[in-house]
Amino acid sequence: MIRHPLPLPLLALALAAPAAGQDLSTLDTEAIMALRPSSTALAEAGRRYNAEAPIPPQCYTRIEGRWNPCYVCHQDNADATRPNFIQDGALQAEYAFTEAAMTNHWRNLFIDRSAEVAAISDAEILDWIDDDNYSDLAARLTATGFTGWIPDLAGYENAAEAFDADGLARDGSWWVALNYKPQPSTFWPTNGSTDDVQIRLPPAFRSTTDGRESRDVYFANLALLEMAFQDLDRVSLPAVDEAAIGVDLDGDGALSLTREMRRREAYLGAAAGHPVMRMIYPQGTEFIHAVRYVGLDGAAIVPARRMKELRYMVKTRALTLPQIASRYGNEIQEKIDENLPRYIDLGDKGMDNGMGWTLLAWIEDATGRLRRQTNEELFFCRGCHTSVGANIDQTWAFPRKVAGAAGWGYIDLHSMTDAPNIGEDMGEIATYLTRVGGGDEFRSNAEMRARWFRPDGTLDQAALAGKTVYELITPSRQRALRLNKAYRVIVAEQSFIFGRDATVTPAENVHAQIDAATAPTLPPADRYHHDIRLTWR
Repeated sequence: MIRHPLPLPLLALALAAPAAGQDLSTLDTEAIMALRPSSTALAEAGRRYNAEAPIPPQCYTRIEGRWNPCYVCHQDNADATRPNFIQDGALQAEYAFTEAAMTNHWRNLFIDRSAEVAAISDAEILDWIDDDNYSDLAARLTATGFTGWIPDLAGYENAAEAFDADGLARDGSWWVALNYKPQPSTFWPTNGSTDDVQIRLPPAFRSTTDGRESRDVYFANLALLEMAFQDLDRVSLPAVDEAAIGVDLDGDGALSLTREMRRREAYLGAAAGHPVMRMIYPQGTEFIHAVRYVGLDGAAIVPARRMKELRYMVKTRALTLPQIASRYGNEIQEKIDENLPRYIDLGDKGMDNGMGWTLLAWIEDATGRLRRQTNEELFFCRGCHTSVGANIDQTWAFPRKVAGAAGWGYIDLHSMTDAPNIGEDMGEIATYLTRVGGGDEFRSNAEMRARWFRPDGTLDQAALAGKTVYELITPSRQRALRLNKAYRVIVAEQSFIFGRDATVTPAENVHAQIDAATAPTLPPADRYHHDIRLTWR
């Protein structure tokens, strides 16, 4: 790990919040940068800079009584059996923050990096993003005696090459890649990152009743899990031999090769004693999530080899629906009382999110090697994977996988059209652009506005018609290079606790301070119900 010693006077300055009402956008870059030590320096000093780190930068967007990017995360759920009871739809209407969160601590949003970006050549950044910073991580962790999860997916630095046509890892680790639609808009490549997600169920779910590992059992159980999240009675899946399982999966009265699965009340094989629970993962379910640079293969946008972050989640505790409701109830009361969010640090194991999951993550050090995230950097992840109303059992990607067999495989934006969310008539991307008034929460993506909006600011539906998801949300080569360079500057600074968004120029549509004048923000007509699941046609 690169060490960044910091004099105590500067550390004290870094921890000082801006004066009430101070607009950071009025400060020059040098003044703002003086407020930011490195993430590791702050961690080594035993201090936390942002007590409300789970509130992401996007939550400080200027809504202006009209635009609503908040609906994709904050929802009131009327479904009493859906395991999310936070009921935070009101956050579409107001900035309901604690006093500590009234100041926008994400100071990287207000920095002009134009000069630093211009100083990085295209050749330099292309070499950087094509470098492998993953394959040595497991050995480095083992050498240090690390006792937490050690990355065990071989060849993952080469992205899609690590998986077969059905998404199953080629190395025998039983990770399965998901072909899913990226959540608007942070993980749209046009806003600076590509990503991929893999799932792994516990050994019993990939074994026959006599303990033999079985691809057939595994994909049958994965299909049952998909049906539990999508409320389906049947679903397609990669070819499965029913005779190897001893169960008629498609209901045709014969044990044969099938590509269809019907709903069942319990999982199969060695997991036959586990009931299928609606929208709840079995205990021991794991996810890995690689956040990557925006890769370039000629003119094509692809996932880069270099990872910005490697994230891991494991479900360590199975909770009943009443237990989940109780924990959400506690969370709601904590928010009403304006208590700061709390956490349990499990050391090498990661951080307990309070909802049955443990989170662990790595991020680049100043040289580009993946290092363990500091406590505060990891604390940031709780914002999306704990108490927001839109996620399902604390996750986002799996509920958004392409339906059936086509959804088992490495993420492929070319294979998707703009499917609408459940309950919506218009495609999700078109809906988002309309409600937000731009191609990102900050309405700062000029390229998206030029592509998909008319000069009067209205959405050009004709321009969107017939486009794949790839065509809709990937940047030009020039924009991809600029965003990669901007993030490279943040890596060199190690200033992640001040923001990870790849911005080149200061964000204009963001509040530096929240006060009475900024809330409420939206009238009822501009608040929306939203289901992160999709209607695949």
